[in-house]
Amino acid sequence: MLPAYLPNNFAALTGGGIPFDLGKNWTDGRRVLGDGKTIRGFIGGVSAGILIGLIQVYAELSGFIPCFPPHTMKAVILLSFGSLLGDMVKSFFKRRRGIDRGGKWFLVDQYDFVAGAFLLTLLGDPEWVFTTFSLPLLIVILVLTPLLHRTVNIIGYKFGLKKVPW
Repeated sequence: MLPAYLPNNFAALTGGGIPFDLGKNWTDGRRVLGDGKTIRGFIGGVSAGILIGLIQVYAELSGFIPCFPPHTMKAVILLSFGSLLGDMVKSFFKRRRGIDRGGKWFLVDQYDFVAGAFLLTLLGDPEWVFTTFSLPLLIVILVLTPLLHRTVNIIGYKFGLKKVPW
């Protein structure tokens, strides 16, 4: 799941500049996504996800990580893109609900990137998904994701990289 977990963090680190929605409003008068979703952040986040995925593929093929199922390059790319697309879809719906940037949306904020990564990968590489994700693994992901998400956000907040600790 590293190609899905890392893009959001690196999007925050590399972000800034031109917003993905180009500053446009939706038909409800609210921003489509907001200033927090930038083109540079998207490129930086996806690149980080793909890079860690390449490292995983190398480690798997070289025998450094023998007990994990091997990633495909297609899966790595889909996990990375899906992670940030899931986050963007969530941001779109947060704006529709009137939740400002940085505002909490219980559980959705913790699972948006995992859902996006999983769904896009399921659509683009279903064979890899069905051979890789067992029910116990999915349960581990569902339990660990909010814990990891919260921990990383607190660290980012303490280092001044995030305005809020969630």
